[in-house]
Amino acid sequence: MDIKLVNIGFGNIVSANRIVAIVSPDSAPIKRIITEARDRGVLIDATYGRRTRAVIITDSDHVILSAVQPETVANRLASRETSAVELEEDEDEDDEVVEEEKS
Repeated sequence: MDIKLVNIGFGNIVSANRIVAIVSPDSAPIKRIITEARDRGVLIDATYGRRTRAVIITDSDHVILSAVQPETVANRLASRETSAVELEEDEDEDDEVVEEEKS
């Protein structure tokens, strides 16, 4: 299993494989999730004092605050998956070329 990372702003990077949801912090239920995570000690504030624009929820129940828009994080995540697929395809093509040269 490859470790994929996604930049969530200001040089902070999160494992893309662990992300469950990327949501906006504006609704009351999300604000409640943030408060509960702070109380449990599983809140990670990666905003550098700026306004929270995205809340990232991980499979380990950690809640990460980011100053980057949710759409931006999602696009970065999607581009990582796309580039990873392209890299795998390129590696497969390279392997096929090497096998053909050996024949």
